[in-house]
Amino acid sequence: MSHISGDNTPNLPLMYSERPDWADVVPLPQYEGVNPIAPIFYTPEYKDATDYFRGVVKTSEMSQRVLDLTETIIRMNPAHYSAWQYRYRTLRALEAPLDAELRLMDSLAIQFMKTYQVWHHRRLILTHLTAPTSSPTKVDPIEAATAELDFIARVLTVDTKNYHTWSYRQWILAHFDDAGLWLGELPYIDDLLDEDVRNNSAWHHRFFVVFGRGSRSGATPEEDAEVFRREIRYIKDKVSLAPNNPSAWNYLRGILDHTQIPFNTLTPFAELYAVARVPASGGAEEVIDLENPGPSPDAVLPCVAAMDFLAEAKAREGGEGTANAIKIWKTLADKHDIMRKKYWEYRIKEVSNV
Repeated sequence: MSHISGDNTPNLPLMYSERPDWADVVPLPQYEGVNPIAPIFYTPEYKDATDYFRGVVKTSEMSQRVLDLTETIIRMNPAHYSAWQYRYRTLRALEAPLDAELRLMDSLAIQFMKTYQVWHHRRLILTHLTAPTSSPTKVDPIEAATAELDFIARVLTVDTKNYHTWSYRQWILAHFDDAGLWLGELPYIDDLLDEDVRNNSAWHHRFFVVFGRGSRSGATPEEDAEVFRREIRYIKDKVSLAPNNPSAWNYLRGILDHTQIPFNTLTPFAELYAVARVPASGGAEEVIDLENPGPSPDAVLPCVAAMDFLAEAKAREGGEGTANAIKIWKTLADKHDIMRKKYWEYRIKEVSNV
């Protein structure tokens, strides 16, 4: 008889304690021999499955029914790292078809995308599938990586900012480190930022692709300089579109620090966004600077991020620049960004003590 009964109840799977084919396994309760102060109240189904899981782990059983059991547990609790780890060991022991396991992970990764263990298990499976062995399930590494990038792109349409998905994408690129794979990333990022210029995850990934790629270590100084100029142009265009987007300003700071180029080289650009908009005098034509595009007509100015950038640039100059930086931070604290008053006061104290 099932653990749930009633005429209107759908036919649910029997609990493992009710299955004749599991009668040979001795279930192990989690709290055997102890009386916990604050026990976790698991559902009967979960407690039943995990009791039998501990039973098969104790006897080191690795079989198809163990795979079925671990899948049941994972679907109830996708963060159960022991179930994932034992499942992987069982797959390897049985020499199970890992390509089929990867397809199962397609649905689980979307359903449980915010669970680290899902992506780690996928990584283990892909690593073994593409390893240089004579395994019958071995697949071409680049074809597999390309398919994974396509799959990740589909997952990111569900949640464009999921940390674990982005981390897995970066692992794919770094692990296989194929020029063709890297080549497709910037167009992909461009599409994401065209759709949502405030997607901080996409900005972070852009930095990883442009500056974190190990295979770029052989680039010439001229090539590095051109990459820098390209990225500066890109940032300026995106800031012009949405000046109060901190992601773009953080990206600018990141590449200046990475390339060790002084912040004050971008002062003329930041100044365009650090002051309140002044209405053009009657009949005067606006002067367009192609090197430093100005803010869009509907931009809210002054831009807090631009003011902070200017202050940082001046503070790094030292001397009189520090005094000018303090003036800007005081203006932010008292007028333009009162919500973060304590932070701006901290920045003032920080440079004052140097």
